[in-house]
Amino acid sequence: MSHDPKTLKDLDRNLVWHPFTQMRDYQAEEPLIIERGEGCTLYDIDGKAYLDGISSLWVNVHGHRRAEVDSAIREQLNKIAHSTLLGFGNVPSIELAERLVDLAADNLTKVFYSDSGSTAVEIALKMAFQYWYQKGERNRTKFISLKDAYHGDTVGSVSVGGIDLYHSIFKPLLFESYAIENFDLKQARKIFTEHGDQLVACVIEPMIQGAAGMRVQPAGFVRGIRELCDEFGVLMICDEVATGFGRTGKMFAVEHEGVRPDFLCLAKGITAGYLPLAATLTTERVFEGFQGAYTDFRTFFHGHSYTGNPLACAAALANLRIFEQDRVLEQLPEKIHFLAEALKKFAGHPRVKEVRQLGMMVGVELQGFPLERRMAHRVCLEARRRGVLVRPLGDVLVLMPPLSVTVTELNTLVTVLYDSFVAQLAREAG
Repeated sequence: MSHDPKTLKDLDRNLVWHPFTQMRDYQAEEPLIIERGEGCTLYDIDGKAYLDGISSLWVNVHGHRRAEVDSAIREQLNKIAHSTLLGFGNVPSIELAERLVDLAADNLTKVFYSDSGSTAVEIALKMAFQYWYQKGERNRTKFISLKDAYHGDTVGSVSVGGIDLYHSIFKPLLFESYAIENFDLKQARKIFTEHGDQLVACVIEPMIQGAAGMRVQPAGFVRGIRELCDEFGVLMICDEVATGFGRTGKMFAVEHEGVRPDFLCLAKGITAGYLPLAATLTTERVFEGFQGAYTDFRTFFHGHSYTGNPLACAAALANLRIFEQDRVLEQLPEKIHFLAEALKKFAGHPRVKEVRQLGMMVGVELQGFPLERRMAHRVCLEARRRGVLVRPLGDVLVLMPPLSVTVTELNTLVTVLYDSFVAQLAREAG
């Protein structure tokens, strides 16, 4: 079946319910429908090109239509597209588990697969809870996380989230958790001291909170949380769904402070942005807590139909090979420095509250605009008209291009976004 662009747009408006999108507004605007991609460029059904400034929602790593990943998927497709991991194995999932364990901190030796960042965190929460339950510490039922946290959209991950806009309506469905405010280790210690024997785990996005508006944590914070967890015997869950696979300049953000978490949650960039896949890595200690006779019912009764999908795992293996062959991490410091310099044009503007950057993750927070104006959204629409695709978080302009982006493309990305901001300000003033 083939449709002309107008028909596709009409069908999109009438049939597709888009996530995190107010559909009344969406239906009133001209839809952007992507048809193909090449490198860091996307093309819509009208043939217009856009620089992908958000890695197709933080997932694309090496650009679109990367030959090595395309080939790996085709090669695997010639063998098998899917077989279950419930009681059986498949070759790519085993090989990927070996690679992930090699890359992660040396205490992380077990890999549990799922399909998304939300499920990767959900698994860590359930594993941690069941671990303590089976050790007989059944008073441990609470979690601690960060204010303005975002860990996904399943009920458990929402329970440890803290963005009212996304989460408050679901409070009747959620379990209670404690929140650390403003990256305050003193306040964190108070919570650990008062509730330490009730805590299952502390859940954080290490170094930077993505959906909170790219909020960068102060030096030593992640290390401080690890030390508190050790002192009070609490497990540490690091959600690296957004920060993993080079986004912060390291393969994993915990490497910035040499932290070894008890759980490492991975998704988004794991397959270079090709296919849904997630992994929850944990320790031998946690794994041993689930060992026993069948009749002990210590099994982790959790799973997903497409867990460890061979096509996704083949893409992930190709992704990691590209990291090595292209020396991706070694190429990042120059790009990170260039990006920081280019962003200085925003820093002094009176309508810019703050520019935040960690590695290739950037948030430019606007200020002084009423909520109903949706200023950042309007700036992003203007940037789209100029050939750059970005998406805001509230009044924060977010940049997170593929790691393969060139310095020239970075210059275009920042320049177009700044010019769009200035143009929209002039339009508002007029």
